[in-house]
Amino acid sequence: MTYAIEATGLVKRYGDVTALNGVDLAVPAGSVLGVLGPNGAGKTTAVRILATLLRPDAGTARIGGYDLRRQAHEIRLIIGLAGQYASVDEDLSGLHNLTMVGRLLGLPRAEARRRADDLLAEMDLADAGGRSVKTYSGGMRRRLDLAASLVNRPAVLFLDEPTSGLDPAKRNDMWASIRALANQGSTVLLTTQYLEEADHLADDIVVIDAGRVVAQGSPGDLKRRAGTQTLDIRLVDPSRTAEAAALVAAVVGVEPARHRTAGHLSVPVTGGALMPAVIRRIDDAGVEVAELALRLPSLDDVFLALTGHTARTLEGTTT
Repeated sequence: MTYAIEATGLVKRYGDVTALNGVDLAVPAGSVLGVLGPNGAGKTTAVRILATLLRPDAGTARIGGYDLRRQAHEIRLIIGLAGQYASVDEDLSGLHNLTMVGRLLGLPRAEARRRADDLLAEMDLADAGGRSVKTYSGGMRRRLDLAASLVNRPAVLFLDEPTSGLDPAKRNDMWASIRALANQGSTVLLTTQYLEEADHLADDIVVIDAGRVVAQGSPGDLKRRAGTQTLDIRLVDPSRTAEAAALVAAVVGVEPARHRTAGHLSVPVTGGALMPAVIRRIDDAGVEVAELALRLPSLDDVFLALTGHTARTLEGTTT
């Protein structure tokens, strides 16, 4: 198998903080890898290293067959990068932004203009191409930033939380663009905090927590680690959450997760047969239930099962 991205033992420290602690990655050519984790997990640090913007303190990597330490220039010629925040010039038009990128990459003026026109059309920005970027909506800026990362037709594309801050409709538009890139043969490494995003887009998922890879597999593989189904329970009286959790754990054999919403519990189960037993135990104790549901596990359930906290627990950190 040919790997477009290979990394072994990547380590990066910032003073006393270890942002990456021995990360291994292997991404087959033409596939999409979702790197899943909360803020502070080390996702952005990994992307910046693989895109040659940071040097690792330890470890090795090859991108498109090129060595990260010795052939950084060659790597930059074959990759594209769209970071968490749009990096386009607000004072220029969308067309001028993309043309400028093409010229900086060495394209002749006419070819840079043609490539800019093509990308504006692909990103549904043709009508706005002549306008200053400062007049663009957030979703339009994100699509323009993605277009800028595609000017050189990269073999490997790094997308660092590309839909961060977008509303659901614009997020779906961005998903469609990313799917199209993968269908055209690009290898995509996508970091995200949106669990449904990784589920929809990725062929394989790496889960990173506190700078370490804690799991890897297809979305289906990871879901199976959290049980075949998940039982959700919402209580009428949130003050009885701890009591209800103990009752559920006694039946299922697993401590249920307590959500931010008071009185909401979730627990992985191996089948629907346990549901009546849980209901009987809770009812016998006089704990009233407002809602009870059995569903397939989400990637949020997987993250909780693997790390002991949800993927949003660490929001607000900066690594």
